[in-house]
Amino acid sequence: MSGALSHHAGLAAEAAVARRYCARGCTVAAARWRGTGGELDLVLRDGAGLIFVEVKKSRSFAAAAARLGARQIARLSAAAAEFLGGEPRGQDTPARFDVALLDAQGRVEIVENALGP
Repeated sequence: MSGALSHHAGLAAEAAVARRYCARGCTVAAARWRGTGGELDLVLRDGAGLIFVEVKKSRSFAAAAARLGARQIARLSAAAAEFLGGEPRGQDTPARFDVALLDAQGRVEIVENALGP
């Protein structure tokens, strides 16, 4: 997939995931937020808490999930900590990491608290 096509496919995937969360009452706090530690695909407000969502698209849900490695998880954690630093409650803000998987047919599977204990 070319760079431009891949970029637009990523934007469309993130928009589809954001719509899914918004339908459940969340609001988008940030999309493609970039900090010094890395980039967060989506940050959603859910009441007083935040949901950090990493969006992965591939031919299947399993292939999409396999694209999330340890180094990327570390970058996501660093970026989320930086984002939380700008919140009124800082690191005490309730937050979780979800992973949204998209397959080749555009189906979405959300794994809630995917990076939690």
